[in-house]
Amino acid sequence: MTTAAVPHNAVSPVELPPNAFALKRTNQLAGLLTIIRDSTTNRSDFIFYSDRIIRLLVEEGLNHLPVVEKTVTTPTGASSSPLPFVPPPVASSLTPLRSGLPYKGVGFEGKICGISIMRAGEAMEAGLRECCRAVRIGKILIQRDEETALAKLFYAKLPDDIKERYCLLLDPMLATGGSAIKAIECILSHGVPEERIIFLNLVASPEGLVSMHEQYPKIKVITAWVDEGLNAQKYIVPGLGDFGDRYFTSN
Repeated sequence: MTTAAVPHNAVSPVELPPNAFALKRTNQLAGLLTIIRDSTTNRSDFIFYSDRIIRLLVEEGLNHLPVVEKTVTTPTGASSSPLPFVPPPVASSLTPLRSGLPYKGVGFEGKICGISIMRAGEAMEAGLRECCRAVRIGKILIQRDEETALAKLFYAKLPDDIKERYCLLLDPMLATGGSAIKAIECILSHGVPEERIIFLNLVASPEGLVSMHEQYPKIKVITAWVDEGLNAQKYIVPGLGDFGDRYFTSN
């Protein structure tokens, strides 16, 4: 005898700011997050299931990029008869024997790049590369003072033409928002317009989302899940621990 699956809570615990977007709360997403939240999950499984969520986040982030109309020609021709066989050396020098059909679709408006906040954000780079081949990746190193919870910029290496690109900022956890805000300050200082930045993260606190909206209302924030809030030490609860440590080093 089997029991019916109980739908997971499909509504975020708080009303999101207008610049924040969360993935749909499906049972699959809840299940993936349950695995990576579990303190007994080994590193191999943590990586595997985190990568699945990251891929969902990247796909949703790409959905928020502007597109332009684009017409392509399909390989479907007016005739159903097969093309005659032509040996490769000869075929490469010939023009197609018949044209296909036009298809009116869309293409991305401009170039993109990823900017990871080291080191946890580097875990999201592979997911971005799986969706966007040869994408440019920049890195920013920011550390948080555990006593004051304030963020400090230590290092930044960004693409030379970053001001001409749409930027996907990568960091799996959004707690107070201090690190993300400091990273955004760095990106803006390189000439990137605010509306060309999209911040992707796995788990966010309501406080962090509010802070991001107050500082940069034009920047879209896309998260997989919004947790209950922050504790006295400014850590996300219930959270999932130190993402970078669990992804890169912990067993």
